[in-house]
Amino acid sequence: MKFRLLGLGLVATTALAACQPQETAAPEPALSIERAFASPSLTGPSPRSLRFSPDGSRVTFLRAKEEDRNVLDLWAMDVDGGEPYMLVDSRVLVEEERELTEAERQLRERARISSTGIVRYQWDSQGEAILVPLDGDVFHVDIESGEARRVMETPEYETDARISPQGNFVSFIRDQNLYITNLETGEERAITREGGGLISWGMAEFVSQEELSRYTGYWWSPDERYMAVARVDESLVDNIERMEIGTDGSARVVDQRYPRAGTANANVDLYVFDLETGNFSQVELADTNDYYLARVNWASDSSTAYVQVLDRMQRNLDIRAVDPATGTSDTWLMESTDIWINLTRDFRALDDGSVLWTSEDTPGGYRHIQHRAADGSLITQITSGEWVVGGISAVDQENGLVYFSGWMDSPLDRHLFVVPLDGSAEPTAITEGEGRWGGSFNSNATAFIGSYSNPTTPPQTGLYSIDGERIRWIEENALVEGHPYYEFADAHIEPEYGTLTAADGSTLHYQMYLPTDFDPNREYPVIQYLYGGPHAQVVTRGWQGTRAQLFAQRGYIYFSIDNRGSWNRGREFEGHIQRRMGSVEVEDQLVGLEHLKSLPYVDADNIGIWGWSYGGYMTLMTTLQAPGEYAAGVSGAPVTDWTLYDTAYTERYMDHPDANFEGYQQSSVFAHLDGYETPLFLIHGMADDNVIFANSVRLYAELQERRADFEMMTYPGQRHGVRGEDRSVHMWSDIMEFFDRHLKGEE
Repeated sequence: MKFRLLGLGLVATTALAACQPQETAAPEPALSIERAFASPSLTGPSPRSLRFSPDGSRVTFLRAKEEDRNVLDLWAMDVDGGEPYMLVDSRVLVEEERELTEAERQLRERARISSTGIVRYQWDSQGEAILVPLDGDVFHVDIESGEARRVMETPEYETDARISPQGNFVSFIRDQNLYITNLETGEERAITREGGGLISWGMAEFVSQEELSRYTGYWWSPDERYMAVARVDESLVDNIERMEIGTDGSARVVDQRYPRAGTANANVDLYVFDLETGNFSQVELADTNDYYLARVNWASDSSTAYVQVLDRMQRNLDIRAVDPATGTSDTWLMESTDIWINLTRDFRALDDGSVLWTSEDTPGGYRHIQHRAADGSLITQITSGEWVVGGISAVDQENGLVYFSGWMDSPLDRHLFVVPLDGSAEPTAITEGEGRWGGSFNSNATAFIGSYSNPTTPPQTGLYSIDGERIRWIEENALVEGHPYYEFADAHIEPEYGTLTAADGSTLHYQMYLPTDFDPNREYPVIQYLYGGPHAQVVTRGWQGTRAQLFAQRGYIYFSIDNRGSWNRGREFEGHIQRRMGSVEVEDQLVGLEHLKSLPYVDADNIGIWGWSYGGYMTLMTTLQAPGEYAAGVSGAPVTDWTLYDTAYTERYMDHPDANFEGYQQSSVFAHLDGYETPLFLIHGMADDNVIFANSVRLYAELQERRADFEMMTYPGQRHGVRGEDRSVHMWSDIMEFFDRHLKGEE
């Protein structure tokens, strides 16, 4: 007899198993959970952070060690020929890295960096050296000699280190202050000194990192005369005392300045520091302190800083043109919407003073490219239509061409396109095939590093001419003998794709993996995986790793559908969830459920559902609003009450709690607990500083008060994701066992 830890204690599962329908045993899976998370990665040697050297002669990238997929080294390849070679071995620079500071740990968590070793690097502008932050210090690597010089060796931990635009300085944050070091003389200079406690300079506060994708708080001007620097005061932000349970059994109370919806944000001011005069000028940003400093860009001649400022509800974006000598500013462009503003990194200042910009201020909210004059006025609407520009990739100013990523035919694919700067012709695709492309261009847009994948092809990376012709492979990553996935390739299952229709007529895309040795005359249990929230897309025609394979090779159908509110379909499609999260997303997921139940080969009584983060929230909301429709659910790191989550994310989609009280009530898991019927397995990291552990703890307590059975697993020391080979194997073994027990009747 086997026991599981439930909300009411130890409960035998023999009776439960006895009442489950018995299925014919699934074929022995080719892929084990243990191998899925072991090294080397089954995806193969996929390089990341791919860049050209400034002169275009080399390509550099980060690559995992074969013996440890979590440790990265810096590699290079000469464009003219030759095999890729390791440029910097992280273990040679530092044999054993010291423990990360809390600030660096949080920064990596916000940027979703789970690797160690060399996780960032930067070329100098001359192409002679590379800056490598490592071990809390900074290394300056000479390209020709290969020698690495430690720029500083201090007991303090330096973060956000960068080479200045002309290569004369290294800038970095130490003890919440901004410093620079002259690379020629070695002289160190403190730009700010006030940082400490609740005051920081040059750093991004929590919500800017997590929700605005702004990971820095300082910006060099191209001529190195000025630095725009943010000053953050967190004294008004609520202090959340989190009990952080460590892996060694230790426990500590962590004071975290975490602004929950409806509470005060940090005060963020922007200053411009003049390196020649030593003067600080405060920038005029807004009439109120209740705003978000979103982005800072510079004109190519350093004459103007362009500062993007969002109002608190994120429906108005004010781009301010700032005089760096005085800090005075004027509105350069104002965008407003009744939905919300989605930020990008598409502000491109051109040499003639004009700017390329992408905007969703279009019919349907589809993002498109605009060319604006130095005064902000519109010169040309370069692209338009019912399709999405993902982002500007490069600009060929000499020939008047703009390169961008996005889709025109299907949101499941992503391609690279070129369009005339004057908008005189429709965009032309420079990549082809069904799948997902990404590209990094050289400085004069004559070549690009292209990465491609599809459901049967793990990411392949090559060097391409500007017309899309491959010059050579950087990493072919072919599924041939010797590839980590080669022995599993014959068992690999390709998904099927289709569309369904939402209640309002919207088209919803889905994908479905059928089990190994699929027989249409049999009935199979189903796992429905979902995310459901904004800024995410699940259904794509790219390589999707091994998670679906683990289920499909064990006799499950694995199904996903992108509901209204998901990403890459335009702002209006995403905006369906405004002020009512957990509503239309649930409706659309249930459209997927009804489709599954209509299929003759689906065991309609044995459909499970699972998701993580917003997907964990959606698992709860879907099973609670459709009691009994699912046989089991797994909810990882869920938000359970949006008043517990942060301001910038929650208020963007839900408005201020005072202005949408009923919406917050109905979007809470606790408003729907009377519908608790589906057996749940709840998972959460005990050191989660994003969706704080209190979300799950409150749910545990409420279910226990209701005497409701549930299963749970917590992970000491883990934050918003469960990381590491051993823990991953443990978690996925538990998830698989839970579904096997509830959907297959297996003990």
